[in-house]
Amino acid sequence: MPPPVWDPASAYITAGQDEPGYRSWYLAAPWRATQVKAFNEYLASAEVSGIVPTWQLLRTATSWKNCGGQPFEVPPTTEWPHMIQTLRYIRDYVIPSVGPVEPVSVYRNPILNVCAGGAPESAHKLDSAVDLVPLRPTDRVTLMRTLCGVHSAHGAAYKTGLGFYAYLRFHVDSTKFRRWNMDPAVAADCPPIVHPEDVASVGQPLPAQAPSAASPAPAMPTAPPVASPAAPSVASPTVATPPVAAPVHPPERGQPQS
Repeated sequence: MPPPVWDPASAYITAGQDEPGYRSWYLAAPWRATQVKAFNEYLASAEVSGIVPTWQLLRTATSWKNCGGQPFEVPPTTEWPHMIQTLRYIRDYVIPSVGPVEPVSVYRNPILNVCAGGAPESAHKLDSAVDLVPLRPTDRVTLMRTLCGVHSAHGAAYKTGLGFYAYLRFHVDSTKFRRWNMDPAVAADCPPIVHPEDVASVGQPLPAQAPSAASPAPAMPTAPPVASPAAPSVASPTVATPPVAAPVHPPERGQPQS
């Protein structure tokens, strides 16, 4: 019997926000095809399409169902420009350093953002933020050290915000250079960068000081690497459904989200 496929993203995606859920959402209203096509064409015109599958950039909040929201949503056209620099950073530095990634939460409209516990000034409301999960086997401390090093070297030029949530879930936006929720195991050499005026945008109090050190987080179980998922055509909902493994961890709940 073959070993289970490494699929950490499945732990953060509820039924209805997966590929079958996307097809159902897409087909439920004929006008959505026009919206999705226009969004995809806009990304292509900025040369940032195909970095991740476009349909995954339409995922809303992890808690969409409990909030009575939609699992997917095309952001207002006025917000589309905010996604461009974020995708460039993901293309130029995130994927080269940690491998392929999957978006698990992107745009949240103001009503859904409140219900989901997002920060009042959340970059998700601007369609600038993407919560991601790596698709290549790694552990939390290694992931944080890698992304923090890249952020220190290149984040300021892209105005990148970098935040970490439960297990392997991390946040990238392009609104302002800052980082938060650093694990004590890495915070000594990769301290948070959160200015007082940014507290509202990250949804957490400022740390008094960077912790010195702590025992590292437990390593994630190893499994064979998986290839980068091909980006399905957003203009056609007929895409193949990949095998889904049992969740490695429960979806994030009760965490501050920026």
